[in-house]
Amino acid sequence: MRQFFGAVLQVLAFLWVVPVQAGIGPAPTIRIGLSGPFSGGSSALGESMRNGVRLAISEINQIGGIGGQQFELLERDDQATVPMGAKIADEFVREKVTAVIGIVNTGVGMASIDAYQKARLPLLVAVSTGTTLTRKFAPPLVPENYIFRISPTLDLEARALVLELKRRKVRAVSFLADATPYGDAGARAFREECRVGGITLLSDERFQVGDTDMHPQVSRAMQSGSQALVVWGIGPELAVIARNKMAAGWGVPMLGSWTFASRNFIDAAGPAGEGVLMPQTFIQDLGSTTKNGFLLAYRRMFKTETIASPMSAAQGYDGMHLLYRAIRQANSGDGSLIRSALENLESRYQGVITSYSKPYSPADHDAITLNMLWIGRIVGGRIDYANSEDQRRDALLRLKTP
Repeated sequence: MRQFFGAVLQVLAFLWVVPVQAGIGPAPTIRIGLSGPFSGGSSALGESMRNGVRLAISEINQIGGIGGQQFELLERDDQATVPMGAKIADEFVREKVTAVIGIVNTGVGMASIDAYQKARLPLLVAVSTGTTLTRKFAPPLVPENYIFRISPTLDLEARALVLELKRRKVRAVSFLADATPYGDAGARAFREECRVGGITLLSDERFQVGDTDMHPQVSRAMQSGSQALVVWGIGPELAVIARNKMAAGWGVPMLGSWTFASRNFIDAAGPAGEGVLMPQTFIQDLGSTTKNGFLLAYRRMFKTETIASPMSAAQGYDGMHLLYRAIRQANSGDGSLIRSALENLESRYQGVITSYSKPYSPADHDAITLNMLWIGRIVGGRIDYANSEDQRRDALLRLKTP
């Protein structure tokens, strides 16, 4: 009997000193892979995303991580190239990170997701809008999908642009897209939304990444009689098109992908970028308490008033907080359990973009819906709300819609 009570006391002593929620796995830290373009033409997007993730990690570690176990970022520069993206995915799988966040370029993402899916390693896409990323492994094609996203899809961007064109009573447009998987997907999405919305495409052309003169394409678009020019690409080439359009004296509205909101477009385009319109999930302006707190913390941590790509930073920040909640809920480093937790998050998270209540399900791995998008406009070298009613709506609670 004495031995029995001695054994019971030992068990009770063990339970007393061990926290209810221990750390995740045997590693000294919870390692999160971060992949993005931190150099090259897409670096403004990648660096802003990285800063948002770093800020979230700092906040999570300040409250003790999970069971006292801190989070650690393993950062890799994919240089916006397909081979490097695939190489990094293989590295993260070999290094057995707990989960991965990042991906800015659609082509890089498509070269990476097979490795993550095969390894059952959850990937949260923070910036890329390529629709196929989250749908390639969606049920019923594959029983379990390990690819999630917190950025809008190209389909949503295109729909928001067509709605804005119709609001402005524009019925005939010209379209330009870069010759990348991102441009290919954007062209398909925009053509379909134009077809559904009754918008006529008078010209539809492409350009190469690195092109420094798009005057011929702009001239043909101008001569077509289009009432607006819609462009899909990234900052450096978008700036060339804006300058070509201004030099041609073509005064119709210019709209396009969310990437117009990057500093590498705004600074390079200068006056030619004024008035450009684009969909946004986040506009760097005072708003909710959570949004204001994020902007203050970002300024303090990175010593800058300017976020090169505010939308990328906000999505990286919210995405990391959602990933943290899933890992905490799973209480495990097992990818399958983390995937299941993401699909069934028990607690609502008030993020800087929106309020996330059940942002994912087994059948839907995209957190952003159309009601979470604004149309931004470049005014005085910064992004503002294009429509006053959007600024008022930004203070309202916006939950995911079917």
